Amino acid sequence: MKRNIAIVAGGDSSEHEVSLRSAAGLQSFMDKKLYNITIVVLRGAEWKAVVSDTETVDIDKNDFSFTWNGKKTKFDFAYITIHGIPGESGQLQGYFDMLRIPYSCCGVLAAALTCNKYTCNHYLQNFGVSIAKSVILRKNLPLPIPEIINRVGLPCFVKSNTGGSSYGCTKVKTIEEIQPAIDKAYAEGEEVIVEAFMKGTEVTCGVYCTKTKEVAFPLTEVVTHNEYFDYEAKYKGESDEITPARIPDELRDRVQQLTLKIYKILNCKGIIRTDYIILEDGTINVMDINTTPGMTPTSFIPQQVRAANLDIKQVLTDIIEDQFI
Repeated sequence: MKRNIAIVAGGDSSEHEVSLRSAAGLQSFMDKKLYNITIVVLRGAEWKAVVSDTETVDIDKNDFSFTWNGKKTKFDFAYITIHGIPGESGQLQGYFDMLRIPYSCCGVLAAALTCNKYTCNHYLQNFGVSIAKSVILRKNLPLPIPEIINRVGLPCFVKSNTGGSSYGCTKVKTIEEIQPAIDKAYAEGEEVIVEAFMKGTEVTCGVYCTKTKEVAFPLTEVVTHNEYFDYEAKYKGESDEITPARIPDELRDRVQQLTLKIYKILNCKGIIRTDYIILEDGTINVMDINTTPGMTPTSFIPQQVRAANLDIKQVLTDIIEDQFI
């Protein structure tokens, strides 16, 4: 009997539309012979199952089911592809845990931790992972701008501490630019992180683990045409994404092993993608951990799966079936 799979997308952040594109990608990748697949779109309290090209029906939140044409469908597995709240923050994971519905990504603690960039990076620093200098700002915990400059220097990046896709992110070069950048970042969340600029090669590495294997994908090198890897560079073609990355094999191996180490430190599940800056002296600095990475056909993970000569349909089957072993 086929398993009923929900691809859970949307969410409440600025990445809502990006998430819907990931959901469409996942639906195209999954094995239709093994699974009945339904995209479920969340926005606030409105949860809808997409049952046709033109029709949606309400999800019953009591058991995460839907009824259409007199037939009730309950899900065996949830593939979470919400970028941001509530899918990357642990809230949705807690809901599925209470319903005993297995899902594709990190549990509550790991999701909440990785959603908070400042907390996650400083937690990893305790395990010997290199990170950039940074400070955290809250409206009830402001920091004088001269002190920010003293601690992280210029240029620096100002961004939401919990946002993604570079929404609300600004590269700041002068002291006069900092306050407007902070105000912009606050529009994306209640906390702002100011992080030192790191000069080097930007790469990203995807990995996943099951009960029987560990897989590290080839790295992607990111060369932006813009000031930094902003929204336009990520989604409008204003960058070069080179897979595999043009770095020595020894450095590639170090990045892959570090990504697997981070996966285990954080007790991750499913596919994660970790972004790095490799400094000129060879230091590998973590930038961000993505526990629900983009899954459109042109996203980093599908690129890396192809470069590894793997079948993404089989990769997703590995992740789903691992929860039933």
